[in-house]
Amino acid sequence: MTVTVITGAASGMGRLCVERLRGTADELVAVDLETPQIEGTRGIGCDISDPSAVTDLVDTVREIGPFRALAHAAGVSPTMADARRVLEIDLVGTALLLDGFEELVEPGSAAVCFSSSAAYQIALQGIDAELQAFISEPRAPGFLDAAAERLGDSGIAYAWAKRGVIAAAARAAVVWGRRGGRVNSLAPGLIDTPMGRQEMAEQPIMQFMLEKTPLERLGESDEVAAVVAFLLSADASFISGIDVLVDGGMLQGLVEAIPR
Repeated sequence: MTVTVITGAASGMGRLCVERLRGTADELVAVDLETPQIEGTRGIGCDISDPSAVTDLVDTVREIGPFRALAHAAGVSPTMADARRVLEIDLVGTALLLDGFEELVEPGSAAVCFSSSAAYQIALQGIDAELQAFISEPRAPGFLDAAAERLGDSGIAYAWAKRGVIAAAARAAVVWGRRGGRVNSLAPGLIDTPMGRQEMAEQPIMQFMLEKTPLERLGESDEVAAVVAFLLSADASFISGIDVLVDGGMLQGLVEAIPR
């Protein structure tokens, strides 16, 4: 009996990942902060930023059967939390999950962690190499307090947290690879979800970003879930350690909008 774990499963892109991944494993474990009630899944409530809760989650999966896949979609956006909490959930939580599930990895196991197009957008302003190195070590002692003080604004913290997710997934690809597993990350652009609509309503720059998206529309959750399903499948058996940008061409639209 193989097990696929989906975090952030109660709504948005995580919920569509549940639908896309039905039938790919004997058991689907749906994870959210509060226990999700989704037909055909085993619901588990878990605060992914809590090390003991993640340990309990991993232990439960171990008891169910061989670990097949992790689709890690859980996270918070800049309007939902302050900088420290954004970093704690989006980045430290990702590191906890990747570290925790490492011991369950078998040949054919795979993970996809959600980053964000924001990780690319902030790079358009130039990247501080020292800050990149700092954000790539989210489990270092004192990291959260230092990162929250250094980054301050929740929007900037979110973008850097997602750069950290890309780095964490790339690093995990090396470790998981030694056990026959794969890890990738995926960066959604503007996607029509409750979280995305909240950001659109509260951040005027989001409309500018939409206007610069060549496909001239928001993405759909199922379009993202389809990429997740591919990356977790045997069809992607030699793809590991990369981030896949799913943004309708928005980043390139923004690049061309920058005065030269």
